[in-house]
Amino acid sequence: MEIVYVYVKKRSEFGKQCSFSDRQAELNIDIPPNPELAEQFVERNPVDTGIQCSVSMSEHEANTERFEMETRGVNHVEGGWPKDVNPQELEQTIRFRKKVEKDENYINAITQLGSIMEHCIKQNNAIDIYQEYFDDEEAVEVTEEAPSAKTINVFRDPQEVKRTATHLSWHPDGNRKLAVAYSCLNFQRAPLGMSHESYIWDLENPNKPEITLKPSSPLVTLEYNPKDAHVLIGGCYNGQIACWDTRKGSLVAELSTIEFSHRDPVYGTIWLQSKTGTECFSASTDGQVMWWDIRKMSEPTEVVVMDISRKEQLENALGAISLEFESTLPTKFMVGTEQGIVISCNRKAKTPAEKIVCTFGGHHGPIYALQRNPFYPKNFLTVGDWTARIWSEDSRESSIMWTKYHMAYLTDGAWSPTRPAVFFTTKMDGTLDIWDFVFKQCDPALSLKVCDEALFCLRVQDSGCLVACGSQLGTTTLLEVSSGLSTLQRNEKNIASSIFERETRREKLLEARHREMRLKERGRAEGKDEDQNYDELAVDLDQLVSKAEEEFFDIVFAELRKKEAEAMQKKPETVGALAGARVGWGPPDGSQGPRVLPAG
Repeated sequence: MEIVYVYVKKRSEFGKQCSFSDRQAELNIDIPPNPELAEQFVERNPVDTGIQCSVSMSEHEANTERFEMETRGVNHVEGGWPKDVNPQELEQTIRFRKKVEKDENYINAITQLGSIMEHCIKQNNAIDIYQEYFDDEEAVEVTEEAPSAKTINVFRDPQEVKRTATHLSWHPDGNRKLAVAYSCLNFQRAPLGMSHESYIWDLENPNKPEITLKPSSPLVTLEYNPKDAHVLIGGCYNGQIACWDTRKGSLVAELSTIEFSHRDPVYGTIWLQSKTGTECFSASTDGQVMWWDIRKMSEPTEVVVMDISRKEQLENALGAISLEFESTLPTKFMVGTEQGIVISCNRKAKTPAEKIVCTFGGHHGPIYALQRNPFYPKNFLTVGDWTARIWSEDSRESSIMWTKYHMAYLTDGAWSPTRPAVFFTTKMDGTLDIWDFVFKQCDPALSLKVCDEALFCLRVQDSGCLVACGSQLGTTTLLEVSSGLSTLQRNEKNIASSIFERETRREKLLEARHREMRLKERGRAEGKDEDQNYDELAVDLDQLVSKAEEEFFDIVFAELRKKEAEAMQKKPETVGALAGARVGWGPPDGSQGPRVLPAG
């Protein structure tokens, strides 16, 4: 049965407090011996008695005093200096050291302490009393129980106008709290009276949020700082970046200026691995990825435009939906776009062409989730349209593994932090799917109907046993998965690694085969075009030759007729002498020119 409300009883309602104290013993009743009863005594003879040959033992229980532990911090400062010597001044300390080193007592003390210290060092070198003999072996539990999950708690949006839970973030210290961002992502369809507040919930108190965050615009994303659990970064619907310090209250501590912020809602924020722990970057559907330092939020420190043509033109940029940054790969980050393309970028590149390293295309819609495998960072998970896909950086043309096409749209996904072969996905029909591709590849290992409305976000606790899911109506459900889904199985790392390598090799072979087939088709197409051009050229040449011959003969005949006419005018006597002769054209043997035929 689902727990809707827990009634808490106040201390004042328990009644008067009991107070106990020590006092002397009191005799309440005294019964003296009765002699008449002794006369009724009957001796029993013989008597049978059982005897145990073993030693009699007794068991006692004692409630020992409870041992209480307390953690305290110690501030170590440099000491031992006289009052007249300032340890911050290098010259004074050097002068005092030289003065002490010249003292004979100092030399004697160092000599005596040196022999004692040498003896202790030799002891430590001889044997390590803190050595862990079985540290290399991993504690692996093998369980054969069926995969299962149960609801632990439900956190409902306290506002009357319900909003979508768009993002979740676990508290980095102990995962005792859960930060939830609430917003309405329907463009220009936000209901009237919708609150802008987001909340931080205590896992043990689902009745009331522990802290209320009050941004200027609804939060689309919210992330805890892994180095400082009091600091959170949030991306607003109006494109601004807000920062909170829970020690200072519910109001925004730092806010980016609207002129230098994103133009669209901020769908992704991630903290960077830096020395100060104050750097982060954000992504939005306006096609920009911005770097921020929360100590100076007036404007971003760097902006990268997601233009895959590498010209940094904002009008050609792809809208960013999800972000991925792995601390073990500090120079790389990945961006999932609205167009279904994953862009791998180099953070330390100097030119725009070098910032975008490569792209991975395979989804038909926006990529809502993008995460590297915590055990094998070269492989990463993407969730978009109706499938979840696993990629390898060595194979860029297509994914190495993918789920079947579901009937409902997928909205989010994440790897298990404790098992390399397990990942989670949420769907629009309110279902949470848990996949274990070592156990089953075609179907999820566990499919759980969490709620009737659509699930929009998902976050897994660091221990891997707790999963939080946010729904369209602002309800956050906390589930506990069975130990088989959260405990590392025997030889699972090697099996998952071999599966990744095998599928990557297979995909490379298919890519090479496909590339070879495309080259053959292109060669055939080019060959057909050459034959066709040759035939057309041959036909054109015959026509041109015949036409040229006709024109040539026409000119020759016209010239001959002209010469004949001139000859007839100049020599009439010659014509008269040949009156009985016939002049004809075209001799029977096929040669060109006039011929004279004899008369009769």
